[in-house]
Amino acid sequence: MRTEMEPMRKHLLAISVFQWVLTFLLMGIFFTVVLVYMLFTSLWLIPVVYFTYLLIDWDTPERGGRRTEWVRRWTVWKYFRDYFPIKLLQCTQLSPDRNYVLGCHPHGILSTASFCNFATEANGFSDLNPGVRAWLAVLAGIFRLPIYRDYIMSAGIAPVSKDSLKYLLSRCGTGNAVFIVVGGAAESLHSNPGEHVVTLSERKGFVRLALENGADLVPVYSFGETDIYEQLHFPENSWRRKLQIFFKNYMGFAPCLFIGTGVFGEGTWGLNPFPRPLTTVVGRPIRVPCCPVPSEDEVSQYHRLYIQGLQDLFDEYKISCGLSPSDTLQIV
Repeated sequence: MRTEMEPMRKHLLAISVFQWVLTFLLMGIFFTVVLVYMLFTSLWLIPVVYFTYLLIDWDTPERGGRRTEWVRRWTVWKYFRDYFPIKLLQCTQLSPDRNYVLGCHPHGILSTASFCNFATEANGFSDLNPGVRAWLAVLAGIFRLPIYRDYIMSAGIAPVSKDSLKYLLSRCGTGNAVFIVVGGAAESLHSNPGEHVVTLSERKGFVRLALENGADLVPVYSFGETDIYEQLHFPENSWRRKLQIFFKNYMGFAPCLFIGTGVFGEGTWGLNPFPRPLTTVVGRPIRVPCCPVPSEDEVSQYHRLYIQGLQDLFDEYKISCGLSPSDTLQIV
């Protein structure tokens, strides 16, 4: 009986991840097309009502959204976690008396580990840190997509805009942990198995945000994030590479051509990530004072402290997370 259940469980895990990939890539576009189409049918009242609600509700994503613990604790997220599997480690417990700005590295292709650990309770972030609420900040543009915006808001996902993050850190009391995938689209272009490259040298906005709101800085590194997809890289001066850069500069994301595995069979091409272990380590908080108008020197000082904290975190955990002593973290 156990032998028969193993393949069934394996397929269940793969399907749980596949639905997430399809949701991430297609849900917003799908419902946009469906609602526009319905405007020209006898069901026109449905999209009219929804679009009216959308206009009234337009600013909600930047005002804390509509977080729903029930969605964050869906059983499907535990299957999602076990597919890889994904683990969450912490150097120390976060205090509910402080707010935090946590930088997540690396971006990878889809920031899979960050979603699992901080947009769901699959690994029990809230249980590990009683009184602390996790908010995963993502590209603001996707909150303009109908239905999809409501879905991701329910998971505690917020726009990575200044107004949104400032609201969470200044208007929602203490115990807020805002997770920002600092490298963004630029870092996704560096995603390659076996490489550990983070885009951070010139990324100081999140440090300024922390200083302005007196929120502690915390480095976070997900070992294995760049190993679950293989990316097709283009020559620097090719038109395809220039197209990726154009999208990154003007649309906020870089269209990556990636190779994964099939849903029901390893060794076949597909959209699912490869089932390889992921371990996310939340580092030690760096105490940050409240400076409503921080100077460039202050921003640079805490930026250096953050980089050192991230480097120390990587070196401390790399061997236990499956890397070799010679592996190094490259910061660009």
